[in-house]
Amino acid sequence: MRPIILDCDPGHDDAVAIMLALGNPAIDVRAITTVGGNHVVDKITANALGVLAACHDSSTPVYKGAAKPLMRPVEVAETIHGETGLGGVDLPSPLREIETDNAVSAIIRLVMESNPGELTLVATGPLTNIALAARVEPRIVERLREVVVMGGAISGGNWSACAEFNIHVDPEAAAIVFDEPWPVTMVGLDLTHQALATAQVEEKIRALDTALGSFTLDLLAFFRETYRDVEGFDDPPVHDPCTIAYLIDPTIVETIPAPVSVEWRGELTRGMTVVDRRAQAAQAHTRVATRLDHERFFDLVVEAISTLSHRKDNAHV
Repeated sequence: MRPIILDCDPGHDDAVAIMLALGNPAIDVRAITTVGGNHVVDKITANALGVLAACHDSSTPVYKGAAKPLMRPVEVAETIHGETGLGGVDLPSPLREIETDNAVSAIIRLVMESNPGELTLVATGPLTNIALAARVEPRIVERLREVVVMGGAISGGNWSACAEFNIHVDPEAAAIVFDEPWPVTMVGLDLTHQALATAQVEEKIRALDTALGSFTLDLLAFFRETYRDVEGFDDPPVHDPCTIAYLIDPTIVETIPAPVSVEWRGELTRGMTVVDRRAQAAQAHTRVATRLDHERFFDLVVEAISTLSHRKDNAHV
């Protein structure tokens, strides 16, 4: 199993990432840490607890993290994710309390307690917690196996003409994370815009005929509506679980080596990820995702939902 810490801001696609991580036997979720992003940190922390309850998971600890970016005011994606950060669903009551420790301290402790090269950090929200952890305890940089980031793009953006949301809202944190010498894989919009939840995908989920499947369909229905209205997509791109799929099977999410720098000074280019695809980039400590196997990716998602649903059924035997 691949042990991970999932640093997230649920968020509809974060919720699907949680399901995929919990429902696939290749992934061992040691902790979920939350960061202000898609909505304010209190709301998205409640969402994380609610998603875990929907998955009938009472064992995964949740740690609340940074409420605001390192140097910027709070900026949320309410137009996409609704006023709760997880619009369109009724979340069940949490099965456990939030941990008393904060996310940054928890990340540092879990990394330092693990064997060198064992833990992977998966970040599907702004990179504030991870940047803070690296600054507070620099030794985690050499102990981590990899940092996998949903964010950025080789070209273009979704929150501005040239920047993706997670990088745009805290570009200083992103610059810290990409500049550290740990291995970083950027799963950006070039890849995640291939992860479209089509009608065929929804039919596979509907065929499961489970409560968690219905929960997922409600998530996707709300996500579909806001993405159509705000971004002009017919089908919503399910960004965040692409990071988990990459860890499960790297042939599903193809990557190339390339240096990545984050622009945090520019007035028009704030949050832009500058990807160098020239020949000498082969020795970079960063990789960039380029191509998704759509069918195999969503097969993983559907299988994880089925697995979690059956765990629930077994619990009632």
